[in-house]
Amino acid sequence: MELRQLEYFVAVAEEAGFTRAAARLHVAQPGVSAQVRQLERELGQPLFDRSARTVRLTEAGEAVLPYARAALAAVAGARHAVDELTGLTRGHVTLGMIATRASLGVPELLAGFHRAHPEVEITLTESDSAALLEALRAGRMDAAVVGLATGPPPGIAAQVLTEQPLMAAVSPGHPFAARRSLRLAALADEPLISLPHGTGLRTAFDAACATAGIRPRIAFEAGDPHVLVQLAAQGLGVAILPSSLAEARRSVLHPLPLTHPAPRARLALARRAEGPSSPAARAFLTHARETFGRQADPPGVRG
Repeated sequence: MELRQLEYFVAVAEEAGFTRAAARLHVAQPGVSAQVRQLERELGQPLFDRSARTVRLTEAGEAVLPYARAALAAVAGARHAVDELTGLTRGHVTLGMIATRASLGVPELLAGFHRAHPEVEITLTESDSAALLEALRAGRMDAAVVGLATGPPPGIAAQVLTEQPLMAAVSPGHPFAARRSLRLAALADEPLISLPHGTGLRTAFDAACATAGIRPRIAFEAGDPHVLVQLAAQGLGVAILPSSLAEARRSVLHPLPLTHPAPRARLALARRAEGPSSPAARAFLTHARETFGRQADPPGVRG
């Protein structure tokens, strides 16, 4: 008894005819008939009643059909298991991340996955949040650590890793240095120092300004948050920073909580909503969700 005979038998039973079964299997009809007859000879019983226009299962055929389907399903399961194993031994995972003040545990994440799946190749790319999200949507990337101003965009699913408010930070000699907090509207005419468009922090700040009805005047942009700190410390404007970084640089800057509204930025592990297609990518995302789920909130973000 061969798997091909069982496959042809099931197709004829489901299509109620040899011709339709042959079309479904993309083989010649005589070949289907020959294989089914061979199966009937091996079993010693006719499996189909061929006396009418429509081919019908005999009592023996009815008894054999569930076992034939189970055998084919078992073979398909075995092939799927091998494909999964092959994907994990020869697979490739592409991870993106924004530039951050700290590693956010990504090196430890990659090391742990490598120990579990040493044959899987991993590519790490750094860019801003907008570019990483577009790469995810286009299928060029399996997962990315990104900054988000609100919820994830359409087609993207995300696990929030940390969330923190944005703060204004000024030099000790700035007029705002005498205040304890700052309404967002007070920044309307101030030269601001910010991360560029495409970063989650900038998107969150721009959205808050739109809510407050002001148009921010960005005097300086820099991709490195530490450059923002240095520019503000020189008295060149008001830096917009994640609270963790602003608080950490109190030695050179005066941090001010922003209110009415209070902008917040999120750091998230993002992926395509429909999920990854490769076994390696699925295994990596499971590992990443478990790893990040065990971590405390990481420090401030750039993107």
